[in-house]
Amino acid sequence: MAHTPDTYAIISTNDLPNIDFLQIGETSAETIRYNLAGTQFGIKWFHDQTPTFITDGTVVPLQTLNHSQAIALMRSAEWQEQQPAR
Repeated sequence: MAHTPDTYAIISTNDLPNIDFLQIGETSAETIRYNLAGTQFGIKWFHDQTPTFITDGTVVPLQTLNHSQAIALMRSAEWQEQQPAR
């Protein structure tokens, strides 16, 4: 069974050039999840493998979340278009 990443972070799109995709669970700027405004994106990693661009302060996350918090955020109106009630 695959292990779910422990740590998720929300990052400003201004920091996109500083992301080393070899250190996280996404492979490129095309595979990360953006908020609807296009101003933030999410990344993930295993707790014991914090990316160096975070540990050295090059990128400072806007939020750091666990798996359930990240799922809840991705379902919010800022991250997912809401379907009208029927």
